[in-house]
Amino acid sequence: MGFDITYIVIIIGVILLSMTLHEAMHAFVGYWLGDDTAKAQGRLTLNPIKHIDPFLTIILPVMLAIAGAPIFGGAKPVPFNPNNVRWNEWGAALVAAAGPLTNLLIAFLSFGLWVMIGMPVDGTWYQIIHTAVLVNLGFFIFNSIPITPLDGSRVLYALAPEFVRRGMEVMERYGIIVIFALVLLAGQSLSVFMVAVINFFLTVFGGIFHL
Repeated sequence: MGFDITYIVIIIGVILLSMTLHEAMHAFVGYWLGDDTAKAQGRLTLNPIKHIDPFLTIILPVMLAIAGAPIFGGAKPVPFNPNNVRWNEWGAALVAAAGPLTNLLIAFLSFGLWVMIGMPVDGTWYQIIHTAVLVNLGFFIFNSIPITPLDGSRVLYALAPEFVRRGMEVMERYGIIVIFALVLLAGQSLSVFMVAVINFFLTVFGGIFHL
């Protein structure tokens, strides 16, 4: 795929839609489970402006796209009070999992749309669908990593012993610093890992749609 301004526009558009749905699902599931924190802070919405983090949502993914690396990122975390949700830690884990699973669903539906329509592997529409699949798989995989403050850490929190939970709570205070460190110190290894997992899911999707 050639790199041009059209590609940048597509990347940004796909990211805004995908991350808005990602964060909104955190908020909707939290509200469904009994916590109105996100609603009170204006995050129970599909307005992307409410969810954008300039670095994680725009700058990091665009820089990765320019570098030809797997695209991943995030947004402003949706606030919720784990003490308010039903099912305690498991309710909190469900709130966290809702975001990445939304990205996985978008990737799957986008892949299926391409197959069912029989879209040729060129042109703007293919570029949009192809980008939607890869970006959403990237967001799903990255946000599922069980490192605070990523969503996967909440699932780990539900399973972890108490002393691990206390350590995770300390790390969560330095959220953006942890993400910076992960990208800077383990960038190459992270890219290799993400390419491998993205290819795994593409193979799974292909098998489901008999490609």
